[in-house]
Amino acid sequence: LIRSINDPEHPLTLEELNVVEQVRVKVDDAESTVAVAFTPTIPHCSMATLIGLSIKVKLIRSLPERFKLDVHITPGTHASEHAVNKQLADKERVAAALENSHLLEVVNQCLSARS
Repeated sequence: LIRSINDPEHPLTLEELNVVEQVRVKVDDAESTVAVAFTPTIPHCSMATLIGLSIKVKLIRSLPERFKLDVHITPGTHASEHAVNKQLADKERVAAALENSHLLEVVNQCLSARS
């Protein structure tokens, strides 16, 4: 579901950039949980929150509502790891971000198929 998400700054997918890898995706169907750890390309990546938001939105749109999602930065790979993870874990902040039409447009571009 997430391998084909486009990077906001590069003409490559998150999988092609090794931002997302199958080994860092954990699905527990019995517990209805999905955890995704993603690794920004550089420790000071300014797009880390946007990348995490794009992953979260793709999963929200694709999975049944019963799933609890945990999208976070791979530990030790980003300078603002704690702050980004806190934003991504906050349902109200995610909802508010998606009410911003410009931000939603950027997320949708990340999720759209490349032509």
